[in-house]
Amino acid sequence: MENRKHIHTTRIAMRWGDMDALGHVNNTVYFRYMEQARIEWLQQIGSDFDSRHGPVLVNAQCSFLRQLKYPCEVEVKSYIGAVGRSSFEASYEIRRADLPEVVFAEGTAKIVWVDFDLEKSIPLPEDLRQLLTNPAPVA
Repeated sequence: MENRKHIHTTRIAMRWGDMDALGHVNNTVYFRYMEQARIEWLQQIGSDFDSRHGPVLVNAQCSFLRQLKYPCEVEVKSYIGAVGRSSFEASYEIRRADLPEVVFAEGTAKIVWVDFDLEKSIPLPEDLRQLLTNPAPVA
């Protein structure tokens, strides 16, 4: 993603059960790591969503660059890319916390703000739009 802005970093303890029969983290778990980072960030910013409207993931992709193996702590860096009327693009870098210079996986997602009753996209809440277009610097 071009012109992306770093918005959040989280660390997640890898669980023994994250591995598959081949002894490395199962491909589906990478999507859980990205999901955990996304939800933590939304909670951190106090995003205004409830049972009537909120974020829906409409597309997700992951490139698996290196195998993650137990035990380790995973670090997920989250970035924001293009912001539209009712959606925004996010990207993620997954690393081992003890090897921060090595990217093990890269992912992207498109998140759309939806009215759940109407099952239609709606404009992003203005406070969220402001955060997405002018995110605070991440330490």
